[in-house]
Order: sequence, then C-alpha cells, then structure tokens
Amino acid sequence: MPLVAGVDSSTQSCKVVIRDAETGRLLRSGRAGHPEGTEVDPAAWWQALQTAIQAAGGLDDVAAISVGGQQHGMVCLDDRGEVVRPALLWNDTRSAAAASDLVAEFGAENWAEAVGVVPVAAITISKLRWLSDHEPGNAARVAAVCLPHDWLSWKLSGSDDLSDLVTDRSDASGTGYFDPKSNSYRRDLLMLGFGRDVLLPTVAAPAEGRKASTGSLIIGPGAGDNAAAGFGVQAGDAAVVSLGTSGTVFARSSVPPLDPSGIVAGFADLTGVFLPLVCTLNAARVLDATARILGVDLNRLSELALSAAPGAGGMTLVPYFEGERTPNLPNSTGAIHGVTLANSTPENLARAAVEGMLSGLAAGLDALALQGCSVSSVRLVGGAAQSPAVRQIAPSVFGTPVDVPPPGEYVADGAARQAAWVLAGSAEPPVWTHELAGAERYEAPITAGLRERYAAAAQRFLPASP
Repeated sequence: MPLVAGVDSSTQSCKVVIRDAETGRLLRSGRAGHPEGTEVDPAAWWQALQTAIQAAGGLDDVAAISVGGQQHGMVCLDDRGEVVRPALLWNDTRSAAAASDLVAEFGAENWAEAVGVVPVAAITISKLRWLSDHEPGNAARVAAVCLPHDWLSWKLSGSDDLSDLVTDRSDASGTGYFDPKSNSYRRDLLMLGFGRDVLLPTVAAPAEGRKASTGSLIIGPGAGDNAAAGFGVQAGDAAVVSLGTSGTVFARSSVPPLDPSGIVAGFADLTGVFLPLVCTLNAARVLDATARILGVDLNRLSELALSAAPGAGGMTLVPYFEGERTPNLPNSTGAIHGVTLANSTPENLARAAVEGMLSGLAAGLDALALQGCSVSSVRLVGGAAQSPAVRQIAPSVFGTPVDVPPPGEYVADGAARQAAWVLAGSAEPPVWTHELAGAERYEAPITAGLRERYAAAAQRFLPASP
C-alpha cells in the first residue's frame, strides 16, 4: 500500500496529509502555524513544514509528496541560494502603485492577452517592480525568483543548486510573466517589471516528478493553492467558491479567458487546461470582524444571521475591510449602507455581513459566466463554509444550488492526489471518491434585489480607486 503526502502551505498555517495512493484514504495528518503579517521569512514556512510533517508521523513510509502553496508570494534568492529579503505575500498591498504603473506602461488589454493577468498589488511582477523601485540594493542581489511552493519543493529536494528550482503552470500563471497558453515565460515582461532577467524555476508537466537528492522520496511539481483545492475537491464542471482568508471563485475551462478589466485572472489549472479565477481579499475574516463588533462567537453570529429575514431589512455591508483586490481598491475600507432605526438590530447586521461577503463572490460568479464558464452549480469549501448561515444563505445570493463537501484540507488533498498521479505514472489522475461522499446540497430562492443593492453600494467605492 504505497503512501503519498500532500502539503498546504497557506498564509496562516501549514497542513500535511498522508493518504493511501490508490484509494485516497486519509491515514495521518499534521499542522503548524505560520507567523502573521504580509511579509514573512521563508525559513518560517520550512520550520512549520518540518513540524507538520513530524506531527503527521514523518515521511519514512511515504513514497511521494507534492506541495500546494499560497500564490504570488515573491521569494528572492541570491547566487548562493540565500533568501534576499522576507517574502512579500499575496495580501501585501504596498505594490499597488507599481501595479498601476505596469498597466499604464503595457496596457491592460496587452497584459490580458499576453499572460491572462492584469497586474494588481497581489501579483508577483508588481512586487518585483516595487522591489526594484524601493530597495535597489536588495534588487541587485537577486539571482533567482520563485514562489512559496517552489521554494519549499526545492528545500524538500535537498538541492542547493538554483537550476533545480521547479514550479508548475498553475502557480507560474499567477506571476504576471508566464503565458499559460504557450506554457512559457514572458521574459520581456519580467524585464519590464524588474529591469533585468533572472533565473526562474523550470515549469514541470502536471505529473512530472523528481527524486530527492537523498533517499527515494519522489517530489511532485506541486501547485498553487486554488488549483490544488479544485483538484482535491474534484469539482468537475462545477464552479468552486472557497472562503478562507481570501475568497476565490474559479472553474476549469478548456478555453483561456481574456478579461482586460482584470476581474478574471487567466490562471492555469493543475491538469493542463485553464482555471479562470476571481479573488477577493475579504472572506472569512469579515465574519470574524462582525462577530467581534457584536461581542459574540461565530456560532452565535450564524444564529443571529439566520434569525433575520433575507435582505437584512435593507441593510447592505460592503466587506472591503482589508482593502480589496476585486475590484482593485487596495486602500478601501468596509462600509454599511441602508441603516435605519427600524433595521438596526444585531440580527440584521449579522445577516448583512454574511450576505455582503457572499455578494462579493457572487459578482465573481457573474464574471466567470461572461468568460463562458459554467456556473450552474457551486461547490462551497473553506473554513467559512462550515457556518450554517453561510451554507443556507449562499444559494439565495448565488442563485444556484450549493454543494458543501465534508470538511477537509482540500489544498493538501489536491497535492496528495497529484503525488499519487506522479507515483502511478498514468495518463490520467487517480479518482478518489469516498472522501467526497456525504456532500450536502443547499437550495433556496434568490433574494430579490439583494445583488442589485450590493452592486449599487459597492459602486460608490470605485471613484476612490488609485
């Protein structure tokens, strides 16, 4: 019974799952926390991975491993393989002005056509421009640029040779200098962003593995977290809405999207096709913040939200608490509209928070539909998907049936499934069915006028865009 390991190195923590390669049955798991902040020394990720592996019983009996990781993070290495400066994470917005400069210099339509992505603060190339502009000394030391999952895979390999850095097309497609249509780097755009060329990781095929420098462990190419989650939840043709630190909406597509507005990012999926994706900065933490305001825990927040009528009595919450990426408003803040003496209740505020968070993602589903993606049903995953209020309210906001699979570490599961694919050497990935048994379906009539009220309230922010 060969075993495989999957890793989810996310913003907040590192999770490791050990599964049976043939059936996908979960055998062991481990977890460790990451430091808070929007820039992190990658050494903290490595330490957390070691702790999580130990908590999962180690890798002595594991045949293959793959790493899923938070996307876009800028990891800069010098010619000795040492980290030049703490990695800027996807949610660090200091590069917003650099992103605007890049769009102005090359044009939004040209970016969308070239790499499927219009730069915003989150994208790696924007962070490289910021580094070049604001820390020229550090920029001059950079010999190689990689992403969090690339760096961790490299560390697992035991190599100290920069030429052994490997990535996959799903994560590379979020850098702003990789074209997922041709599966090649756009070094001209890297030059535009950073001012010079540097070493970039080799882009491996979806099931291409390599052996660690010591021992027999095989390391898969890994993936960006959203692609790994879609692979782990085995979504098929359904759209996936993931409610974690950030909120994401994505669906597999055989056609590369083209969206000069930048709302839909033309990412690649883990298997070789495309993963049109919309990302918001504000998801589960909107509920955390509202619970703090009301002085309740998340269970009570859910109860309050479900005790209010759909539409929250006309109260509308725009959840741009951490600034926002979609729409591109990095300096915005949250707001509540439509407050009256009649609707000023804890119940309505709780409901407005849930509806507001979900409405931001519903706008993403609309954007995917315009790119030709199917949005006839939604798989809802992530920490906030475990809230009864979120589950029950989601179909009334999305206007589609919502399927909620059992709680799981789907990014790590997707990485483990990829490791099993690498180990098998087959043309098609393995199908693991039992882990998704017991998914619950939620259906509800759409709440009349809610999406329109949310859109009107959100529209008021647009003039403040930098």
